[in-house]
Amino acid sequence: MSEKQSGLQEAALQAIERLTAFAVARGLIEEADIDYSRNLLLERFGFDEPFAGEADAAVLDSPQPALDVLIDYGYEIGLIPENTDTYRDLLDAKIMGMLMARPSEVARSFRVKAAEGGVEAATDWFYRLSIDSNYIRMDRVNKNVYWKQPTPYGEMEITINLSKPEKSPEEIAMAKLLPPPVYPKCQLCRENVGYAGRLNHPARQNLRIIPLDMNGEPWFFQYSPYVYYNEHCIVFHHDHVPMKLTRDTLKRLLSFTDSFPHYFIGSNADLPIVGGSILTHDHFQGGRHTFAIQKAEKEQVFTHPSYPGVQAAVVRWPMSVVRFTSADPQQLLEAGDALYEAWKQYSDPSVDVLAFTETDGERVPHNTVTPIVRRGLDGSYEMDLVLRNNRTSEQHPEGIFHPHREMHHLKKENIGLIEVMGLAILPGRLKEELDAIANILSGDTDLANAATQDGHPLHKHAAWIDELMGRYGRNVDKAEAVSLLQNEVGLKFSTILEHAGVFKRDEEGQEAFRRFLASLGYLPA
Repeated sequence: MSEKQSGLQEAALQAIERLTAFAVARGLIEEADIDYSRNLLLERFGFDEPFAGEADAAVLDSPQPALDVLIDYGYEIGLIPENTDTYRDLLDAKIMGMLMARPSEVARSFRVKAAEGGVEAATDWFYRLSIDSNYIRMDRVNKNVYWKQPTPYGEMEITINLSKPEKSPEEIAMAKLLPPPVYPKCQLCRENVGYAGRLNHPARQNLRIIPLDMNGEPWFFQYSPYVYYNEHCIVFHHDHVPMKLTRDTLKRLLSFTDSFPHYFIGSNADLPIVGGSILTHDHFQGGRHTFAIQKAEKEQVFTHPSYPGVQAAVVRWPMSVVRFTSADPQQLLEAGDALYEAWKQYSDPSVDVLAFTETDGERVPHNTVTPIVRRGLDGSYEMDLVLRNNRTSEQHPEGIFHPHREMHHLKKENIGLIEVMGLAILPGRLKEELDAIANILSGDTDLANAATQDGHPLHKHAAWIDELMGRYGRNVDKAEAVSLLQNEVGLKFSTILEHAGVFKRDEEGQEAFRRFLASLGYLPA
């Protein structure tokens, strides 16, 4: 054995000791599980005996340093064919899965903690468990670019998402050769728990989920592996059933806030273009975060004789939001469902709102909502129904109420639940692209000329770059250029949300909004 191989083996054996100690210290396993977990890792990496020397006694703050050592060794001995993020992640989850309690034990611990200390204590514990098990990759989440952005609608949040690892061109090509996934059917299915993963599906041995009962139906609760905000959770149906917004959807959201009053919960819309990225599995997103939409002021308050305990309001927001507030969840449900059902049938051609169009003799629906529910400090219930329409036109083939083409250099993806609430999730490519544009504003003439050439990564921004140079010149201090670009991007996100609003913020749009509410019998308070 070479000196290098001997050193790698010793480092890997020490990493096993440090990971086992970390797992005990963080409550992933108990003292009685130490030998068992150590032996699983020894077998996985081809060792017959544990580290014979004195391992570092300091408990790790994160499992990642020791994981990196073990994964490096795993690559050397052929446990993964390539040393890429995708293959490293497959081995990462396998290792951490050996250092965790079984799913039933985790679910039992959650129930015990909720019974003894309240649901807030239980979610605190489960969130920490999801981080310590490396299911939530905080080392990557912390790389996201984040800033708060003043807008005419309040302080929004902007993120450039760098947390999801990108696949190499070779991995993408290989994944295309694989047969369509049959098991698990999607990344939200409960069968993901403990799944080893493959090139086109992430490993989930370190995933744990909590069974929930919502309105007598079986659901599950987990955290998102790439949290976009504090305690970003996902609540998903027991079965692989498609998303469909109904009265029961609103009832489930209200029910969730009875069990988790410290969390908001919402649903993506259920139609293409205005919906989320996964419409094949019914699910919600929630968490412990105050979004800008929640702080948006009420511009006009309405009442309805059929719902005396409910206040309705139009709020100052770039999208079209009806906010219901009530101490009575049943009355709120009735009011919210009535508005939703009416909106699905409502048309106002004067502002491009058509509920249906005909395609090949088939009536195609276009109206839906993005619903969000939370509890007030006084225990009251608050439901935002954000009106959506997914119709397209010759002028806007991607969607009339969708980011328009002049914004696609920054974002062309759907505006989903999280962005509706005022948190932008922008593509990771923007980090380098914005830095390059800052260099142009700081005097990089060669880069400015290159950006005008078709095929250059900055060419998509060419018109915007010209506009910025016209306003700010080409002799801006680099730090100042970075700051002003963030401000420009943040304001463009605010405009993108205006594009997605069905009733525009001008007087014509707001009058149309009031006509809709009046058609339902709502009266100004």
